Amino acid sequence: MSLPIALPRLSAVASDYDILLCDVWGVIHNGRESWPAACEALIRFNRDHGHVVLISNSPRPASDVIAQLDMLGVPRESWRAFVTSGDATRAELSARAPGPAWVIGPDRDRILYEGLDLDFASGAKDAAFITVTGMYDDETETPEDYRDQLLPAAERGLEMICANPDRIVQRGDRIIYCGGAVADLYMGMGGQVTMAGKPFDPIYSLSLTEAEQLLGRPVDRARVLCIGDGVITDVLGAGNQGLDCLFIAQGIHGDAARGADGTLDPAGAAALLDAENTSARYAALDLEW
Repeated sequence: MSLPIALPRLSAVASDYDILLCDVWGVIHNGRESWPAACEALIRFNRDHGHVVLISNSPRPASDVIAQLDMLGVPRESWRAFVTSGDATRAELSARAPGPAWVIGPDRDRILYEGLDLDFASGAKDAAFITVTGMYDDETETPEDYRDQLLPAAERGLEMICANPDRIVQRGDRIIYCGGAVADLYMGMGGQVTMAGKPFDPIYSLSLTEAEQLLGRPVDRARVLCIGDGVITDVLGAGNQGLDCLFIAQGIHGDAARGADGTLDPAGAAALLDAENTSARYAALDLEW
């Protein structure tokens, strides 16, 4: 088991990096409020060291999610570019137009499909493929509520396009299921799933293209630091790309990596990572400057 380096403050390594690819939910906000210390860390990096590219598994295009960040009080100065799983997924959906697509997810995510010339089906019977952003009602439903609906789709061999690979997210003090949990259920039923968000290549390709435009030159991947709280999304994705990672261990994992003295327990963080056969160069409970 490889122990991550405890990194209480981003400032300790900021000069080693030109680009931060920073997760959003679980690092700079929890869906109810932003975390000022994390936002300040990103502002300071932007001001004195390089550029922050926010990289989110939100199923909506970045242009739509920005309004949510504004509402939560995330300063615009804390980031320079923003890429979402929704941005990366639109190319996958467009390639499968006109469908028809069976849409699973809340109404707020319908913006994902605007301008893609897709037709829509009401269920598995008439669909050419499935697209999932989450559950219709993520406040009350769980993935198991969809098993009976998905069974005919799996039997027909319908492909599922999942626009949010996250399995869970913290909303305030609650844990909410995301699209990735539905995708896991479908794969367990023998279904085929395609995802473009973290930890998969398309979202990193988009993000590094944004970084190159900000720098005005090719990106030195040795000077890119990924930051996130998702082991099987943020950390695994960074590892797949050969990029350094700062694992925010408190995020969706609560106090699992908090020591008795209230500080990070590197062994606890390593156990979370090792359970998913991945590792991170650094770990911290929270993002601070």
